[in-house]
Amino acid sequence: MAEADATFPDTQDAASPAPTPPAPSRLRKWGRLAVMLSVPLAVLIVGVTYWLSLQGQVSTDNAYVKQDKVSVSAEISGKIVEVRGAENMQVKAGDLLFRIDPEPYQLQIQQANAAIASAQANQVALSNASALSGAEISGAQESIAFARSNLARQEALWKRGFATRAAYDAATHAVAQAEESLRLAQSKRDEAAAKLATGNQVPGMFPQEAQARAQRATAELNLRRTEVRAPIDGRLTQATRLQIGQDAIVGLPLVTIVATDSSYVEANFKETDLDKMRIGQPAEVRFDAYPELKLKAHVASIGAGTGSEFSVLPAQNATGNWVKVTQRVPVRIKLDEPSPRVLIAGLSAKVKVITDARKAQ
Repeated sequence: MAEADATFPDTQDAASPAPTPPAPSRLRKWGRLAVMLSVPLAVLIVGVTYWLSLQGQVSTDNAYVKQDKVSVSAEISGKIVEVRGAENMQVKAGDLLFRIDPEPYQLQIQQANAAIASAQANQVALSNASALSGAEISGAQESIAFARSNLARQEALWKRGFATRAAYDAATHAVAQAEESLRLAQSKRDEAAAKLATGNQVPGMFPQEAQARAQRATAELNLRRTEVRAPIDGRLTQATRLQIGQDAIVGLPLVTIVATDSSYVEANFKETDLDKMRIGQPAEVRFDAYPELKLKAHVASIGAGTGSEFSVLPAQNATGNWVKVTQRVPVRIKLDEPSPRVLIAGLSAKVKVITDARKAQ
């Protein structure tokens, strides 16, 4: 028994099992804890990184492509007899868009030419008027001399008693009539000379002829205006209103030219974004129509008022029913590089302005 008791512990030690590994439930518990901590930490890191990336810049997606537009209208009235322009057609400055019937204005030129000829003939007739010849004045002067000589003889005879008072009075009356005839002849001469006067406005030209020439110049100008040409380079739009036979009305737009080389972006920024915005700051422009296109630009100008200030019915905040709304201010963004894609007026855009000079470098 003693030996058996002595050897029993050794047998027990040899048959004892190895240490058991940690339970799987504990591993899963630590894994879940790691996941629970890493996800919020990753979200926090991403959020902080995104927030830092937004510092030093402002952006808006309330932006649109703008292009200068010129409405073309007729300067004279008449029927359209020829149309050269078509919808979306690219034109150069000076290209013929449409033509108005020139015949009425050609007739006006002929009428003006006839008026010039009539004025010239009238000038010749006035120049040859008898009042300007001096014959009437000379005849009146001779009549005065004869009447005065006769008056002197009658006066001498009357003083000697060889003539009657009636003869003396008749001689006196004859002198007065001769002098009046001279004054009338001189007046006619002055009147005829005045009709030939040129005046200070048109020196050296007969006034009637100058008026007729002005009428012809007006008719020639109107004739040139029958050809309506493009004032700028660009693309035609709303050209469907150009139809042969349609009446062109002065001042009524008939076609619009969009200047495709003058594209810019009008971005409406919140008023809270303007604190650090300055003219000249760099910007980036993206377009909804061309997602892969990004153009460099800069701030050209900041609007003089919010959009509500220039609306047809501005808000009346003094009524008491007032809710504060963040206002939008139009900012003009000028493109610094040509676009490889065609920019169309009205396209939606996204604009980012770099307000931190360190990020712009």
